[in-house]
Amino acid sequence: MNDTAARLRRALADAVGSPGWRTALEEVPREPFIGDAIYLTDNGQANRWTPIHRGAVGDEDWLQLVYTDETLVTQVEGVLAEDATGTATGSSSSSSTLPSLVVRMLEAAGIDKGDAVLEIGTGTGYSTALMCHRLGEAAVTSIEYDPAVAERARKAITRLGYTPTLVVADGLHGHPDNAPYDRLIGTCAVRTIPAAWLSQVRAGGTLTTPMWGWMGGVAFAHLTVDGDGEASGRFLPDDLYFMRARSHMPPPRPPVLTGIGEARESRIDPALLENETALFVAQLAAPAAQWSSAGETTILLDVATGSRADTRPAPGGGWIVHQHGPHRLWDAVEDAVLLWQAAGSPHQSAFGLTATRERQRVWLGEPDGPSWNLPA
Repeated sequence: MNDTAARLRRALADAVGSPGWRTALEEVPREPFIGDAIYLTDNGQANRWTPIHRGAVGDEDWLQLVYTDETLVTQVEGVLAEDATGTATGSSSSSSTLPSLVVRMLEAAGIDKGDAVLEIGTGTGYSTALMCHRLGEAAVTSIEYDPAVAERARKAITRLGYTPTLVVADGLHGHPDNAPYDRLIGTCAVRTIPAAWLSQVRAGGTLTTPMWGWMGGVAFAHLTVDGDGEASGRFLPDDLYFMRARSHMPPPRPPVLTGIGEARESRIDPALLENETALFVAQLAAPAAQWSSAGETTILLDVATGSRADTRPAPGGGWIVHQHGPHRLWDAVEDAVLLWQAAGSPHQSAFGLTATRERQRVWLGEPDGPSWNLPA
């Protein structure tokens, strides 16, 4: 069985194709971090999950499953797969991210021997173990919010003989005890950069994290910290999706009454928001709003203020927008999207972020270009 696992690890390393992390991929087993059960989607239905147990599948088939380059869900709505008694409903709350994405994250952060790293989101612990293998365990600090997930990861990591600093806490506060760090990586997506992160990375160090706002727009931040605690950098070309940090998730969205408020003709096609970069731009303009659609109607809602906007096709062509509440959400979105289109509709990598403890600002083109404040 060990020969089978070793062969599958080599095949996975071949598929990932990373010279820097190849040895770690070949020598760090993934199966201890998966455990004895995972969730699979129930007949392809979103938010319905069936637990699959190793004993029911058999060792050979289980290893084949473990060493696919895919994300394997290990927890849904706080219930670990090995503890599930039947089909679960809801959102996944912990998983083993596909190895190629893990390595892309580590490579994007520029992590190398000699770096002291703070990892936000231990998860199953697989990426933590890869870093321990390459950097040495003393260089790795990892934080996990969920105690059950953290304990499961700790057992898997220590079973392999690694003893990094493992912390059960809210990763958005970082871990000052081992600061300063050369690299900070977020394996969960954040809406804004936590202030604590800025103070725990040394001057010249980097902070790398996926960002995911309330409309669903994403960007991949790679920032360099200066001596004054300011971090700045351009978003990377990769579109990476990691689970959101729990405290950065949007609030519950109530049913919305549409077709009320001031009406006018929309200056943009609402279908533009189905484009990932356009949605990211719209989110910059209305960061507290959530986006949804129902048939041909597009809806923006700011739960905190009650501001809303909805668009629908006009009888004679074009689109009608209704806006209600203290903020004209669609006005702001139109202005941002039209500015982005005038710049040639570039990808998120044409934008950058400058973050301090007092202000976080996303800019287009260069730091002195058009900009939008994040709700930091």
